[in-house]
Amino acid sequence: MKQLAEFLPLIIFFVVYKTVDIYAATGALMAATCLQMLVFWVKNKKLEKMHLVTLVLVLFFGGLTMFFQDDAFIKWKVTAVNALFAIGLLVSRYGFQKNLIKQMLGKEMTLPDVIWDKANVAWALFFVICGGLNVYVAFNMPQEVWVNFKVFGLLGMTLIFTFATAIYLYRQQQALENKPQI
Repeated sequence: MKQLAEFLPLIIFFVVYKTVDIYAATGALMAATCLQMLVFWVKNKKLEKMHLVTLVLVLFFGGLTMFFQDDAFIKWKVTAVNALFAIGLLVSRYGFQKNLIKQMLGKEMTLPDVIWDKANVAWALFFVICGGLNVYVAFNMPQEVWVNFKVFGLLGMTLIFTFATAIYLYRQQQALENKPQI
C-alpha cells in the first residue's frame, strides 16, 4: 500500500493532464504532493529526506510553471530530482563515507563495501542517465510524449533497474556464501 501512495501524485498528474492540460496537471501534482506529505507526516511524525526534496522541487518548479504559464519548468523538475539523487548518493559516499544504498539494503544483505560501492555508483549513473533522457525527451518531443515518458518510461526504467540491482546483489551474496572457507 505504501508503494501505491508513493506514486499517487504521479497518477493524479497523468489523469489530470489527459483530461485537462499540463497546467491543471501541475497544480494537481502540487496539491497531491502536499497532501501526500501531510499524510506521511501525520502517520510517521517525520518526513524522509527524499520526500522533503521532492516536495520542495515540486512546489518550486510547479510554482514557476503556474506563475509563468510555461511547461519548461515542470519538465526541468524531473531532471533536477534525478540530479539531486545522483549528487546525494555520491556526496554521501565519498564526502561522508556513508553508502546510502548499503544503508537502505544492508539489513537484508551482508556484502563487502566494494559491492555496495558499485551499486551506489550504478544508481548515481542511472539517475544521471534518467535526467539526461528527460531533458532530451522534454525538449525534443511533443509534450504528450514527454508526459508518457515521465509517467511510464522513467517508472519502467526504475523498476527494471531496481530488479537488476536486486539480482546483482543477490548473486554477489550467493557467490560469497558458496565460496569455500579456508
